[in-house]
Order: sequence, then C-alpha cells, then structure tokens
Amino acid sequence: MIDMSDKSRFTHFGFKDVPWEEKQQKVADVFHSVAGNYDVMNDTMSMGLHRLWKRRAIQLTGVRTGQTVLDLASGTGDLAKQMAALVGPTGKVVFSDINASMLAEGRARMESQGLIGNIRYAQINAENIPFPDDTFDCVTIGFGLRNVTDKQKALNEMCRVIKPGGRVLILEFSQVTMPGLKPIYDAYSFHLLPKMGKWIAKDEESYRYLAESIRKHPDQQTLKGMMTDAGLEDTEFFNLNGGIVAIHRGFKYQ
Repeated sequence: MIDMSDKSRFTHFGFKDVPWEEKQQKVADVFHSVAGNYDVMNDTMSMGLHRLWKRRAIQLTGVRTGQTVLDLASGTGDLAKQMAALVGPTGKVVFSDINASMLAEGRARMESQGLIGNIRYAQINAENIPFPDDTFDCVTIGFGLRNVTDKQKALNEMCRVIKPGGRVLILEFSQVTMPGLKPIYDAYSFHLLPKMGKWIAKDEESYRYLAESIRKHPDQQTLKGMMTDAGLEDTEFFNLNGGIVAIHRGFKYQ
C-alpha cells in the first residue's frame, strides 16, 4: 500500500500528484493516444509556429557534417530530419523516443520520405541513455523534457553522453515573460486547447494534461540552473514568442 503521507514518493502528472513510479506509464498512455494525430495537432495548436521554433533550435545546435547526434523524444522526427541533412552521409542521427507508438509513427514517416541512410532508431528512456560516456557531438530534446519523471537525472545523462566540446539543446514550452500575455495564453491553454484535442484528436484529457504539464515545468532560470548542476557550462536560454517556448543550450568542455 502506498503511504499517501510521504510526499517524497509523489510527482506531478499535470496538476495531479501521482506515485513516482506511475508517471512514466501515464505519460506513455497520453502519447499512445495522440500518436496518430500528433502532427495535425502540432500545426493546429501552434498555428504553425512550432516549425519556426524548431528551425531556430536547429540553428543553435551547430550540428555539421560528419557529426553524431542523439535526438531524444523525437516524436515524428522534425528535428531528426533536419539534423540528418546537416550531418550528411558521414554522420549519424539516433532517432529515439520512450514511447513505442510515437517511435513507430516517426519511423514510418521518415522511411516514407526515403530518409533511411544515416538515421538509426532506438526506444530510449532519457533517464537511462544506453550509450557510453562521450559518444555524441550533440544531444537534443524537443518538447519532451517536461514529460520526464526525473528531469535532473535525464540532464545528467545528456551531459554524460556528449563528447568534450559537445552541446545539449532543449526546446520546450516554458513560462510566459511578456507583460499582458499570460491571461490570454492561460485562456487559450485551459479552454480552447482541450476542445481542439476533443474535436481533432478525439482526446480532450491528453491536451488538458499538455496545458497543465507546461505550468509544472521548471521556469527558464530554474532549468538553466539544473543544466549547470548536471555539469554543463556556459548554459543559456533564448525566449521565443514571449516565453511561451524557450531554447536552452549548454556545453561540455571536459
């Protein structure tokens, strides 16, 4: 029996407190549910802005020909696809996701576009990355970190597997900083977004969780500090669209 008085055994799943060991399965259920409509919902709920956010993230990776990249929480592969083009035939991108449904959806999309040469696929939990120390030139995670149960452990792992001179890049929803934007964004997130999920993806609750998970995610300065604690240096962040999204970047020098 779970001791409900022991708060150390609990974490958040949206605005709900759940036992630490149950969150991963609850998040998995969300993405099993939305996998088939993932791209349509991304375009609809961001009004296409997610493509610009991802383009900016790619620019900040500094990825170049011949490098090896690990993309965590790849989803349907928007970041992995662009980085595969940048590293070229002498490089490699590991396309990964913890969720089997999302991984299958992403792999099918990549293969349908003929993107098979320098992409490898793996089901990976960001908290336990199955690669040796100093393996990758870059590790990226786009809109996935907020769903990780132990975020600090995941950041530690990302730092561990990048080579000296490599970098970690995190693209994620964050906390609004633009004056006057928060009430508008909250109204959109908690009223319109779940209805869009119901109409388009036939799944209102998963998109309610999305809105809640954003509010529980560490703010820009807190995440920057967590990256430093993981061993990354020169950590910095770039706010996009008034802080609705932020890109965090950190380097490993030794």
